[in-house]
Amino acid sequence: MSRTEVPSRTASTTPGTGSRRRAKLGANAALVLVGVCFVVPLLWLVLAAVDPQASYQAKVPETPSLDNFRAVLTPELLFRPLANSFLLSAGTAAVNLLAAVLAAYPLSRYQSRFNKPFLYTVLFGTSLPVTAIMVPVYGLFVQLQLLDSMAATIFFMATTTLPMAIWMTKNFMDSVPLELEEAAWIDGASNLVALRTIVLPLMRQGLGVVLIFVFIQAWGNFFVPFILLLSTGKQPASVSIFSFFGQHGAVAYGQLAAFSILYSVPVLVLYALVSRGMGNSFALSGAMKG
Repeated sequence: MSRTEVPSRTASTTPGTGSRRRAKLGANAALVLVGVCFVVPLLWLVLAAVDPQASYQAKVPETPSLDNFRAVLTPELLFRPLANSFLLSAGTAAVNLLAAVLAAYPLSRYQSRFNKPFLYTVLFGTSLPVTAIMVPVYGLFVQLQLLDSMAATIFFMATTTLPMAIWMTKNFMDSVPLELEEAAWIDGASNLVALRTIVLPLMRQGLGVVLIFVFIQAWGNFFVPFILLLSTGKQPASVSIFSFFGQHGAVAYGQLAAFSILYSVPVLVLYALVSRGMGNSFALSGAMKG
């Protein structure tokens, strides 16, 4: 009896494997190149911060030192500007969140022919650069005698990020079932009571995301405080960084790098909170829809 042997496959002969491998290799090379472009400036920042003789060139310091950090750890250079930044950012986030909730609630809960045009207007507002309106805003502040006012600057900074805050808040509010509010209405609760006791607690993760997003946007805002706040004692860290740029091209590179690192630490912490909050919010939305 003859026996027929079946040849075994030792290698995959699927067509296109080589082309997919080359495409994957090209994508990885492009990602590595992009990563290098981001890492090199950060490497200069770290090296210059510990180099007493730092320059615009990235080089390993001969005698690493923390003198640059000691030089910037003063109330005038660091602590007061950071306190002003926190006041501006926290105030902007609080005003923004309150206005966003009140604007997003009717857009999410009531159907109207004006909802879609209003949302398109909000979407247009997110793309409007603040530099396009600073000249009339500056004139308005001069006429109302609001220049160098922290409160007025906070309210204006809140308006610059309000469109995106409304858009995000509405999306998070849509994930809260309307049936829960209807049950509260049957029990005699008003709309505001249902919003405060039912909707907001269920979307607190999403509100945290909006709050931190607005905070980060205000933290890095340079142009608005630079135009509207004239006193040195009221300027945030994003504006006081100019103090490291001297005349005739003289720049304190080492102190500038140390200040930038310390200025970035709160933002890095908030970005970590954003990632965690967004994950929890998506999980909450999926659980409610399920």
